[in-house]
Amino acid sequence: MKRILLVLVLLCTTMAQSQEKTFEKEVIKISKRIEIITNQQKDSLKSKIIDIDKKLESGEISKETSETLKQEIAAYHARRIEKLVGEQERLLQLLVQDKTNGKIASSDNLSVAEGDDNTFTIGNKIFRLTLKDDDDDDKNDKKNTYNEVINKSSRRTTTQFVFAMGVNNVLNNDQFSSLNDSDYKFWQSHFYELGWTWKTRFTENPSQLYFKYGVSFLWNNLRLEENKIHVKNGEFTEIQTYGNQLSESRLRHVQMNFPMHLEWDLSKNKTYDDGRVKDRTNNGVRLGVGGFVGFKLGTRQYLEYDDANGVAIEEVQYDNFNMNTVNYGLSAYLGYKSTSVYVKYDLNPLFKNTETRNISLGLRLDLN
Repeated sequence: MKRILLVLVLLCTTMAQSQEKTFEKEVIKISKRIEIITNQQKDSLKSKIIDIDKKLESGEISKETSETLKQEIAAYHARRIEKLVGEQERLLQLLVQDKTNGKIASSDNLSVAEGDDNTFTIGNKIFRLTLKDDDDDDKNDKKNTYNEVINKSSRRTTTQFVFAMGVNNVLNNDQFSSLNDSDYKFWQSHFYELGWTWKTRFTENPSQLYFKYGVSFLWNNLRLEENKIHVKNGEFTEIQTYGNQLSESRLRHVQMNFPMHLEWDLSKNKTYDDGRVKDRTNNGVRLGVGGFVGFKLGTRQYLEYDDANGVAIEEVQYDNFNMNTVNYGLSAYLGYKSTSVYVKYDLNPLFKNTETRNISLGLRLDLN
């Protein structure tokens, strides 16, 4: 009987010692994991700050943007440490509770994962914890954060869809007084322009000066007065009276243009609470001054009249009518938000061997 009691006492002592060793090992593991988590986050934060400083030195980002990015990633890693360490602290609380209830795993059970700091035990169960390096997630978060900040504060180029329409006419010898004697109907001669532009800020930080450039297609229509038409006579194009009574005499030329303007955009920028500034465009008064260069894609003359039998005739004449293929000139616009008054003037003559130049005035829409 005494032997049995002695064996029981020794067994209880051994089990108590085993449980104590098991508890201590689990505490050490949790402590190591907390240390690993903290070091990983600090190292990742340090690496990202170095990358931001490199971008600042190379001029890729501004000083304000670099400070904003550093604040963003510092806050992010602080949240990561708080979350991951909090999970380990909850495991420690469970471990203490199991210790109190006598549910710590035995040494034999622990030997299955002996030396593995990424395992922990609750009751008689052994769990393996994989500490995932969150660099991939951090890279994506950093990229999204960086892009978000850049888009809000440093977007230098925007795009616009452009549509313009108005009236056309010509000046002779660059004299505005020649409009009074023009052979073309002023309000019935129209132009239409359709295109796409890019608007780039000159400075990295928000400002009001931009370079605007793009491509557009232009339809110019000139309607003649008093039953007249264009007649090609060798190297000259003349305006002559037509034999039939015309209801329509229209010369249309289509060209592809490459406009370029300096634009002053007085839109008020938006400032965020953290000091970031968003460059806002097409939200205020705008003035654009510049010009264009292009080339003609085709020319046609449309004639409509009734013949001797009263039959309606529609005639289309395909010819270049001695028009200059290459075209260039000056243009400007002044407006508010997306709508502006638009004027353009050709510097080279409309027809060869003449001093006749096209002038246009109308409305223009620049839609972001």
